[in-house]
Amino acid sequence: MSLVERFLKYVSFDTQSSEETGLTPSTPGQMTFAEYLKSELESLGLEEISLDENGYLFATLPANVDKELPVVGFIAHMDTSPDMSGKDVKPRTVTNYDGTDIVLCTEENIVLSPSRFPELLDHKGEDLIVTDGKTLLGADDKAGIAEIVSAVVYLQQHPEIKHGKIRIGFNPDEEIGLGAHKFDVEKFGCDWAYTMDGGEVGELEFENFNAASAKIVFKGRNVHPGYAKNKMLNSLHVANRFISLLPENETPEHTEGYEGFYHLIGMNGEVEQTTVSYIIRDHDRVRFEQRKQRMERLTAFINAEYGEGTAALELHDQYYNMREKIEPVMHVIDIAFEAMKAAGVEPHVKAIRGGTDGAQLSFKGLPCPNIFAGGLNFHGRFEFVPIQSMEKAMNVIVKIAEIVAK
Repeated sequence: MSLVERFLKYVSFDTQSSEETGLTPSTPGQMTFAEYLKSELESLGLEEISLDENGYLFATLPANVDKELPVVGFIAHMDTSPDMSGKDVKPRTVTNYDGTDIVLCTEENIVLSPSRFPELLDHKGEDLIVTDGKTLLGADDKAGIAEIVSAVVYLQQHPEIKHGKIRIGFNPDEEIGLGAHKFDVEKFGCDWAYTMDGGEVGELEFENFNAASAKIVFKGRNVHPGYAKNKMLNSLHVANRFISLLPENETPEHTEGYEGFYHLIGMNGEVEQTTVSYIIRDHDRVRFEQRKQRMERLTAFINAEYGEGTAALELHDQYYNMREKIEPVMHVIDIAFEAMKAAGVEPHVKAIRGGTDGAQLSFKGLPCPNIFAGGLNFHGRFEFVPIQSMEKAMNVIVKIAEIVAK
C-alpha cells in the first residue's frame, strides 16, 4: 500500500473527537481506527505492539544495528476536530494544480480559491488532495499517521539504511486537548520524540502557546419588564459589560506571531444567568499569567459594581510552552534540521499559535518538538494536503532515523 493509498484509507474512518462524553477515547470511532491500525502494524511485522483501553497504540521497529543508540519516537493523533464533521469524507485528487479556483461542491458553490487561500499558489504543479466541501479532510493528523507508517515500511524495505530502535505512538483526543493526558511516557520508552502534526512543508516547532480556559457565570434577577426599574439585573448585559472591558484588539482576528489573545468561544444565557467561555493564549509565561490575573480583576470589578456573587470565574491551565523543556536538549532540533536539509526541505522554525501533544509530553519528561505533516486549512471544508508534502514529511522521518544511527 502506498503512502497516498494509506492516507485515503485512514480518512475513511470517522474519528471526530468530542468534549462532551468525558470518555477516553471520547468517541468510539477512534477506537475502531486504532484497532485497524493495530492490525496493520501487526501485518507489517512490528514488535511490542500494544493498544490499551484508552486507545493509545504503541509499536516498535527494532534496530538493525548492534551498537547502543538513543530510542526515538514518532507520534501522531487519530482524532479529527470537533469543529466540522469527519464522517463520510470524500477526498479527490487535483493533479498538477494550475493555480486556479478549485470547485469543491458545484451544487453549493463551495470553492477553494487562491484569492482567499493564497498558500495554494505555493503548490502549483503539485497534486492536491481536497474535500468535496461538505466535511473536513482529516490530514490533521491522518497525514502524520500515514507518513509515520510509510516511513517504517520504507526502512523495512531498505535494510541498508541503518537505524536504532524506533517507537511509534498514535493517540486519541488531541483536538480536545487531552491527547497526552493518558499517554504513558515510561511505557513508550523513548529518549525523545517528534509529533508529525505541523502544517506547511518545512515547519519545525518547539514553541507553543501557554494556554488556559476561562468560564464566567453571571447571575441576574428577572422581574416583569413592566415593573423592572431598579429591580431587574440582566445577566446578558452584565456579561457584555465584562466582554467590553477586555482589550478589543487582543483577539485571534487581530493578532499574529508571538502576540497573545483572549478568544471568546461561547456565550449562552438569559436574563437570570449567562455563561461566557474564553480561551487565553500567550507564548510568554509572564504575559500569560498577567492575562489570567486580568480575568480575575475584571470578575472582582463586576462583583464590586453589581454586587458580590454576580460573577463567578473558573480558570484552568491547559498546557504550557514547551520551549523551556526543549532548550536543554537542542540536539533534537539540530537533528530534525539536518534531516530536513537532507530531504531537500528548507527548515522553517516557527512558534505554534496553538498547542500540540508534544507540549504536554515535553512537560511529562519526553522532549517532543513538532514537525510538518503537510496539510493546510485544518478543521474545515477547505482543508487540503499536497501529496508531495506528505512524501517530504515521510522522507524527513527516514532521515532522522538515519542521522541518529550515525
